[in-house]
Amino acid sequence: MRTRTRPQGYANQVFINCPFDTGYEPIFDALVFTIFGCGFIARCALELDDSSQNRLEKIFAIIDQCKFAIHNLSRTELDPASHLPRFNMPLELGIFLGAKRYGDGYNAEKSCLILDTEKFRYQRFISDISGQDIKAHAGSVARAVGCVRDWLNHASHRTTIPGPEAILKRYESYRRQLPEICKTLQLLPREITFKDKAALASKWLREYPAK
Repeated sequence: MRTRTRPQGYANQVFINCPFDTGYEPIFDALVFTIFGCGFIARCALELDDSSQNRLEKIFAIIDQCKFAIHNLSRTELDPASHLPRFNMPLELGIFLGAKRYGDGYNAEKSCLILDTEKFRYQRFISDISGQDIKAHAGSVARAVGCVRDWLNHASHRTTIPGPEAILKRYESYRRQLPEICKTLQLLPREITFKDKAALASKWLREYPAK
């Protein structure tokens, strides 16, 4: 079998697998900023809007292009409408772990961070991942930022990543300025897409470099 070529930018890309509802949005926004603040590129299924491509195929493609991934398993409640749990996040974690285990060449290098609200809660609903080092964010933006920063610092072996406190302070400054930025761009908060979040965060970080 011919080994495929490593995707361009593979070692800089981080796949985010997390809830996309409004209740989780504060942590999701913080994760996107933290990834860019650490010098990486945030990716997720929300970035693609091609109706001709199957959603699962989109996820396969993004995961293939990312060396790193953050999988948040904190949303296990029953859906109010269907009264059933949502399995998308465990499924995407399984795809990532399968790519690492059975993928060729560069895919064996994959590394992921698994987040939950409590460190050992996952044992009650997905015990097969016992042995993984699960990190708990307890619903806190600050803790989520620290978990992601520390993991990327360790997994990438980079020596240029700022500390969690520095990233959090910059994120708080960014959030204070965001309403005015959106007003200038004639962009309403409810209209902000994932691509907007990524573009706004990366642009702000370039314009306001760490001192």
